[in-house]
Amino acid sequence: MLLSLKPGRVPGFFLPSIFAMAIKSTIFRATLSISDLDRGYYAEHNLTLARHPSETDERMMVRILAFALDADERLLFGRGISSDDEPALWLKDDTGRILKWIEVGLPDERLLRRAAGRADEVIVLAYGGRTVDIWWQKDLATLSKLNNLKVLSIAQEDSRALAALAERNMLLTCTIQDGQIWFSAGETTLAIVLRPVFPG
Repeated sequence: MLLSLKPGRVPGFFLPSIFAMAIKSTIFRATLSISDLDRGYYAEHNLTLARHPSETDERMMVRILAFALDADERLLFGRGISSDDEPALWLKDDTGRILKWIEVGLPDERLLRRAAGRADEVIVLAYGGRTVDIWWQKDLATLSKLNNLKVLSIAQEDSRALAALAERNMLLTCTIQDGQIWFSAGETTLAIVLRPVFPG
């Protein structure tokens, strides 16, 4: 329904209804210590994440895992879920060239094609159990033509276990060696193995 307001006339019920729809993101903070023996990368990152009202703990924690896998001082979180023009994370060089465009979940095929045209490398960290394979098979013919695309899948039990670690303030560690990932918070350590979907 479209509402038309005459200049100078604002019904009393209208403004509150507009402001009620503007639900703010929730801010989460994480100190993430990374020891990536495969890349020789060792650093501690202080991350601030704005979780959109429609984003789940599971998606947010998979975003943090995605950060750990490709950690770099220039790797940044995008607006992601609230914007088609920015990914979940991206890495740019000093000229603004997009080196890595990283998505989590099951992104739209058209978004990935656009990303492949803008970035040197496009990475998808997919989750959702059996729906990952259904999603991939649906657009296999198109997406498999993107030679700068890499798709990895995290098991549903692992993404849900990550979600259980979510807190407003987190102290996290991630160790990576020989493709094996250990992700820890407090007394809990998860062993995570990612499954390559594409290239297979």
